[in-house]
Amino acid sequence: MTLDQICARILAQPPAPHRRLVAVAGPPASGKSTVAQALAAHLTTQGEAAAVVPMDGFHLDDRLLQQDGTQNRKGAPNTFDADGFVRMIRALQSPDPVIYPIFDRSREIAIAGAGRVPASCKTVIVEGNYLLLNMSPWDQLHDLWALSIALNPPMELLIDRLKARWVEHGKPGAQAWIDTNDVPNITTVQSKSAPADIIWTEVPQ
Repeated sequence: MTLDQICARILAQPPAPHRRLVAVAGPPASGKSTVAQALAAHLTTQGEAAAVVPMDGFHLDDRLLQQDGTQNRKGAPNTFDADGFVRMIRALQSPDPVIYPIFDRSREIAIAGAGRVPASCKTVIVEGNYLLLNMSPWDQLHDLWALSIALNPPMELLIDRLKARWVEHGKPGAQAWIDTNDVPNITTVQSKSAPADIIWTEVPQ
């Protein structure tokens, strides 16, 4: 499908009850942010102001992961504040402004109160790995999406992109991290997610 066709599908969905929430789901490095931003920009040019809300702001802080013994699996479903994320998505159904956290990858921390969806925004593009996951509490999200889009590039491309990402961020032991953390997270998304309304067949850059 083209960008125009997907945006037409989005606009065909009625706000429920006050906003239409669109999920852009996929494994790490699949291009979720790129697609979400492109959709929001395209909708805005059509007179439909749209906001992008990333799931990554709900990463648990490294201090909590250390306490839980899960820092070596950062990015797995249990290393997010999933309940808080579900509450925020439910809040987006209201007509009110919604404040949300944003993840700063250069510092590996979430920044509270860094993003805002204004009351005037009726379409929100939510992007994240686990938006369609068939695991509690993530599965509570399934009925909240007006439309869901899944990205699924081939594993080789995902790994190449992850290598480039971790080189850019100067991460030590990048290949070991990819093998022991990123690849299991990719497998979780690909094997344990509900079907999406749209499969994005183009490979986002």
